[in-house]
Amino acid sequence: MSSLLFTPINLRDVALANRLVVAPMCQYSADDGTVGEWHQQHLAQLGYSGAGLVVVEATAVERRGRITHGCTGLYSDENEAALAQALAIARRWAGATQFGIQLAHAGRKASCRRPWESGAPLTAEEGAWQAIAPSALAFADNWPAPHALLRDEIEHLIAAWVAAAQRAVRIGFDVIELHCAHGYLNHEFLSPLANKRTDEFGGSLENRMRLPLAIVAAVRAVLPESMPLGLRVSATDWIDGGWDIKQTCAFVGAAKALGADFACASSGGIVGGVTVPVSSGYQVPLAAEIKRATGIATRAVGLINDAQQADTILRDGQADMIAIARGFLDDPRWGWHAADALGATTHGPIQYALARSAGWRKYRDASHQI
Repeated sequence: MSSLLFTPINLRDVALANRLVVAPMCQYSADDGTVGEWHQQHLAQLGYSGAGLVVVEATAVERRGRITHGCTGLYSDENEAALAQALAIARRWAGATQFGIQLAHAGRKASCRRPWESGAPLTAEEGAWQAIAPSALAFADNWPAPHALLRDEIEHLIAAWVAAAQRAVRIGFDVIELHCAHGYLNHEFLSPLANKRTDEFGGSLENRMRLPLAIVAAVRAVLPESMPLGLRVSATDWIDGGWDIKQTCAFVGAAKALGADFACASSGGIVGGVTVPVSSGYQVPLAAEIKRATGIATRAVGLINDAQQADTILRDGQADMIAIARGFLDDPRWGWHAADALGATTHGPIQYALARSAGWRKYRDASHQI
């Protein structure tokens, strides 16, 4: 039986060589949103991982939308030029790999230290800035309350998403993904746990979806018709009274009607202290339900640990693509090894061809048996 993971898939006019995606993973290593040498090598090695698509980490559409001082951004000419250079370097040896970018805004979870510096909110002495949110509700105890966005500020925010998307098009990305998950700004508007507004942007499901859908429509309007647009969603808050899979399907369906092409089903992140039933592939049923309810192309993500598991998810019709995050950090050749395990082939740079030769594998495997 041939592998489904290593078969092509089309998103609009973008043909992905296979259904394996490197999920966006924050590196916290930029300078005022501007990437440098770390990202040049990071994206290059992911580019020759054998995946069909590499998605650049959550990239802030405005300076105050960064999570930390080290987060990437696409709000200045300097940001754009540096990311264009990093992408050009990565493409030189990427072969069939395509590149996407996840545009994001951290909302009330902005202005924090890097994870290895505790991840706690920044102090004034550390350069803290005022976070924004739909409502003036802090993310957790001991976190500062964010500024509740005024109606006229919302229009400026939509314009920031549009400007970042236009920069991404100029840079040459193949795919754009909008971050609507993990407790960041779009998710904050969607979830009744973070959105307590009484105007047209709060209250009912229709109102809570209004801003994220306006962003979808505004971004879609400035993209080439051939360019895929997708979403990453938290399909459930894992808590009663929060955002759930039924609301997610309504949101994704409405976004699809506006021109969204795929959804990546993650979960959680809106509040702390929630018990999440983490286990291998625990978010796959969320992707399956979104696919069933909306018909949109879906990506499954979250503790998908091996090639056979990934292939089975696709064969069972639970998703159309598989996104891997930590697995690629641990093993940047995850795609090569997955292809080996499934009896398939994938692309890689010619400079490493000796490591992919049948003779090398025969002797390598034989040595393991001695």
